[in-house]
Amino acid sequence: MFGAWTAYKLRQDGASVLLVDAYGPGNSRSSSGGESRMIRMGYGPDEIYSRMAQRSLVLWQELFGERHNLFVKTGILWLAHDRDPYCEATLATFQRLGINHERLDEDESARRFPQLSLREATWGLIEPDSGVLLARRAVQAVAAQARAIGVDYREEAVAAPARGLIRTTSGEEIVANRYVFACGPWLPKLFPELLGERIHVTRQEVIFFGVPPGDDRYSVGVMPCWIDFNDLVYALPNIEGRGLKLAIDAHGPEFDPDSGQRVVSESGLAAVREYMAQRVPLLADAPVTEMRVCQYENTSNGDFLIDRHPEFENVWLMGGGSGHGFKHGPTVGEYVSRIIYGNVTPEPRFSLATKERVQERTVF
Repeated sequence: MFGAWTAYKLRQDGASVLLVDAYGPGNSRSSSGGESRMIRMGYGPDEIYSRMAQRSLVLWQELFGERHNLFVKTGILWLAHDRDPYCEATLATFQRLGINHERLDEDESARRFPQLSLREATWGLIEPDSGVLLARRAVQAVAAQARAIGVDYREEAVAAPARGLIRTTSGEEIVANRYVFACGPWLPKLFPELLGERIHVTRQEVIFFGVPPGDDRYSVGVMPCWIDFNDLVYALPNIEGRGLKLAIDAHGPEFDPDSGQRVVSESGLAAVREYMAQRVPLLADAPVTEMRVCQYENTSNGDFLIDRHPEFENVWLMGGGSGHGFKHGPTVGEYVSRIIYGNVTPEPRFSLATKERVQERTVF
């Protein structure tokens, strides 16, 4: 997603662009693959990402035009506890930025969402204008639009840079004035000494559960997407008949995007079922309709990496978006184009210098 939007924005700003992708837009190995991603404004105290999400939603909708089916306005519900610094900070950010929202007390939450067991959630916070991007097709739409306005595209893998040369794995040299590596989980493989301990690639499991026939309680318009930040769980309603999608957002074990086996573990399924029995008890024994293994590629704290390579003035590195980056593709592409042309002051939080070697995520 980062690479497709960056190529598109650079071309819009007048650059001649070659987009090289090893496996193709929206492929199953990429962190941008799969069917759906949430686009939310809530980021606790991290207002920078709330602002980016606001701008990104506008750009997504402009790109889609009449293809509204690539964005599904489900609304997003935050399940908040009594003392909940993250949700309280999110509420304060919404108020500062004028983001449409609604605060629900426990009784109202229970009345509107009886399919959920609230447990410790004593209040709710709704983003009614947020929702779901249909991920794989959205990536393909961006790449197609980029090619339509003149971006050259090649499906081929790039080898690790050697002696300042950029080559494909077949040996062809790629010559350009500037290079942008937006390679997601492949960044630490291409730049092992620089990023091997700064980009953490982890295995993440997602599971879809079938809903009862004729039961609309888990459908768009009835159940929103919801986030249980305190338990690091998120869920999406039944979209396109795929079932309720649920994932535990805690980082999994290390994972290789090329060779990793993408089969959900028994322990992962058991952990999700245990949570489902408590939060969505009516679906405790629901059948699994789909399972997916993808990966995150986070920096030490979850902030994006968008910076020059310290040894090559014309090489830019961008990544660290997994777990929350998909929605930001438009603003990330816009930012990279502007920073390459010198039209924006670099954001310190995106710098390489702020990326540590010990993983301690603070941005979600």
